[in-house]
Amino acid sequence: MSAARLAIVSRNSLTYHEGTARALRERFRTAGVFVASVVSSSGAGKTTLFERTFDALLPVYQLAAVVADPATDRDARRLARRHAAVKQITTGAASALDAGMVERVIDGWDLQDLDFLLIENVGSLVGTSSYDLGEDLRIVLVSLTEGEDTPLKYPAAFQQADAAVITKMDLADAADFNGDALHRNIEAVRPNVPIFEVSAKTGLGMRDYLTFLETRRLERTLDGLSIAE
Repeated sequence: MSAARLAIVSRNSLTYHEGTARALRERFRTAGVFVASVVSSSGAGKTTLFERTFDALLPVYQLAAVVADPATDRDARRLARRHAAVKQITTGAASALDAGMVERVIDGWDLQDLDFLLIENVGSLVGTSSYDLGEDLRIVLVSLTEGEDTPLKYPAAFQQADAAVITKMDLADAADFNGDALHRNIEAVRPNVPIFEVSAKTGLGMRDYLTFLETRRLERTLDGLSIAE
C-alpha cells in the first residue's frame, strides 16, 4: 500500500474513532452516568483499585465496569463478585480500547440506571492514550515499583490524563520509593495534574481518591444542569 493510501486510511480511521467517541460521550451525558477510564502498565493494580472502589461506593451508587484484557476474563470475574454489572472486552492483538469496542459491549445496558461507569483499559502505557472513549475522566496509574522515571518513558499516557494515581504505597519502604522524584517527573510531563498516593491493600489514600471521583461526578452533573437551563 502506498504512503498516500496509508495516510488516507489513517485519516478515515481517526475520523471514525473521533465521531464514535463524540456520540458515546453524548450518550453517557444524556443518561447522566459519569465515566472514568483507567490506564496503566500490566500489574500496576487497576483491578484491585476497581475492587476497592466498588466496595466503597456500591452502598451509595450504582456502578458498572467494562474490563479489557488481551486473552482472559479473570479481571472481569474478580469484579463480578461484587454483584455489579461487569462486561469483558477481549482485545486479542489490539493494543488498546477504542470507542467502538466500548459502544458495542455496553449495548443492552440501561445507562440511566448507573451513576458511575469505570473502564479498565488494556494493561499497557503504550497506545492506550491514543483513543478517546467518551469518558469524563481519564486516570493513569503508576505503581511505585515501576520506577520514578516511568512518566518520562511513557509521556503520552500521562499527558492525556486528568489525574495520576501512585499505587502500592504499602511497599514504599521496601522499594526505597523516591516520592519526590516521581511527583516531579509526573509534573514535568503533565503540570498541575492531581496526584494521589494510594494503597488498595491498606486503604491509605483511598478516601481522598474516592472523594475526587465523587466531586468530579457532582461537577459534571451540575454543569449538565446549567447547560439544560
